[in-house]
Amino acid sequence: MTAAIATRGSALGRSSSSTLARHRQELGTFAVTIPFFAYTACFLVAPTIIVIVGAFQTHDGGFTLSNFNKLFEANTLAAFVTSILVSVASSVIGAVVGGLASYALVIGAKPNGLLRRMVSAISSVLAQFGGVMLAFAFIATIGINGVGTLLIRQLTGMIVNPNWLSSLPGLITVYCYFQIPLMIIIFLPAVDSIRPQWREACESLGGNTFQYWTRVALPILTPRFISAFLLLFASAFSAYATAAALFSQRSILVPLMIQGAMRNEMDPNQQGFAQVLAFAMIIVVAIVMLLSHAVEKRAGRWQ
Repeated sequence: MTAAIATRGSALGRSSSSTLARHRQELGTFAVTIPFFAYTACFLVAPTIIVIVGAFQTHDGGFTLSNFNKLFEANTLAAFVTSILVSVASSVIGAVVGGLASYALVIGAKPNGLLRRMVSAISSVLAQFGGVMLAFAFIATIGINGVGTLLIRQLTGMIVNPNWLSSLPGLITVYCYFQIPLMIIIFLPAVDSIRPQWREACESLGGNTFQYWTRVALPILTPRFISAFLLLFASAFSAYATAAALFSQRSILVPLMIQGAMRNEMDPNQQGFAQVLAFAMIIVVAIVMLLSHAVEKRAGRWQ
């Protein structure tokens, strides 16, 4: 009986020790995630709450809905339409070109080869190369007195339209500079997930190349392609600095309209209107992210 009591006590001791170790591990995990949650709260949650609350406040802090009156004016709706048009166009070009580049990279380069590593590294850098620096690079290259503009004039006698960069096609082209590398980074793992054995299995069952792509590869890649396109759309829709450098005097995009409203010192109600515009952008981006999550969830069935 004494031995049984000792055995039970030993088992209880081991159980309490394992419970204590598990609690310590949970506390350690929680402590590690504190910086992430603090960062998210300070730079994501708090600004979002400030924008939402400010959209319903007057200049004196009272509640109002008058800030939403200008949201449905013609120039505001035109800015939203232009922002969506630029985002969709640059996202379509970036998704198609980046998707084809990802496929070519997978079938034409070794997984750990030099070409694959170089393209991945360059894409990672170019995907983050935006803002005023990107605008300056294009202005210095194909601007009014850009190096490329002067070279084309000397070699061919052709004169490049000096206002081309300040047009919507020019802005879409500039956006594609970071959209295509971003698509390669996002979509390359999806193309990598296609196993050669699946094509061999399709051929062994009598299928041809068309049947393989329509019944095997495309059903797997399409959800991830759509998800990547939505992420590109959100990236272009929220971009500000590049467009601000190219369109310094015109508020043709929603971010530029927010800038103009924030800088307006004549009308104090413009601050509330700027927060309404930011609130509307948050809603659009949230809808896009929810759609992306739904598509990713569907794509996860194949993982």
